[in-house]
Amino acid sequence: MSIASISVETIVRDHPELELELISGDKGVSKKISNSEINRPGLSLTGFFDFFAHDRIQVFGKGEWAYLNSLSDEKVDLIAEKFFSYSLNCIIFTHGNIPQNKIIEMTETLHIPLFRTPISTHKFITLISDILNKSLAPRTMRHGVLIEVFGIGILLAGKSGVGKSETALELIERGHRLVADDMVEIRRYSESYLIGTCSDLLRHHMEIRGLGIINIKDIFGVGSVRDRKLIELIINIEEWNPEMDFDRTGLDEEKEEILGVKVPLLKIPIKPGRNIPIIVETAAMNERLKKMGTFGAREFNSKLTNYIEQINIEKSHIED
Repeated sequence: MSIASISVETIVRDHPELELELISGDKGVSKKISNSEINRPGLSLTGFFDFFAHDRIQVFGKGEWAYLNSLSDEKVDLIAEKFFSYSLNCIIFTHGNIPQNKIIEMTETLHIPLFRTPISTHKFITLISDILNKSLAPRTMRHGVLIEVFGIGILLAGKSGVGKSETALELIERGHRLVADDMVEIRRYSESYLIGTCSDLLRHHMEIRGLGIINIKDIFGVGSVRDRKLIELIINIEEWNPEMDFDRTGLDEEKEEILGVKVPLLKIPIKPGRNIPIIVETAAMNERLKKMGTFGAREFNSKLTNYIEQINIEKSHIED
């Protein structure tokens, strides 16, 4: 797992929708942002610096700007001296407000990039938070194929050559969609879900042994691919081994942890005559039912338990 960082310069260059205008501190645009949360320093401007989140982007909204304008130059100087004694990475004024002279001077001296944007505070924080969450999400790479089957994102895993790509190819031919083949980039958004995607270089391509590299989008059409998908199920395709004990009831849900998120795991053995794509489709539909509260294996187990209990009751009555 790696936790990424992004430079201020990259944010400005790649996201013109933020409408950021550099005011001062141009020598600090290479500073790295590694925290996806935003800080509004209103409380700190009043002199309370306990728990000051100085490692975040500092956003000065209309309230902070108006408060500073209400103070004397001497008071602003005192606040600025304390405020800039912390290590800061970026300051942004919203609503098109022009920063106070002291702040412009300090950011230029300390090489802290200072921007303003015409966008409102609430909208700007929503935009930049989404950008940072995507850019800084914990990530890892997994060998496998990520495919969407009946709306469920399934990561097909297993040893090299076991048939993952061939299984995915047949699923695509049946109308399902490819997200990534061979190497899947997985990012954790929030604490409970994972998004899988593919590098720009490999996107929409698949390697089939004996056939080579093919472009799924060109062969099957734009509806056969998608750029990213929530990973909701992992299916590990394994070679048949009579010595191994594979689940036959489905009562015990096995899970695999990726980036701290536990994902349901199925182990499917392969051998001649088994139609793996149909099994994968059935697994996807079964997972959808589970999400809606219908758990077939547990319902059958409950019926079987009740039936056995009823037989025992009737048997005891006969014996009495």
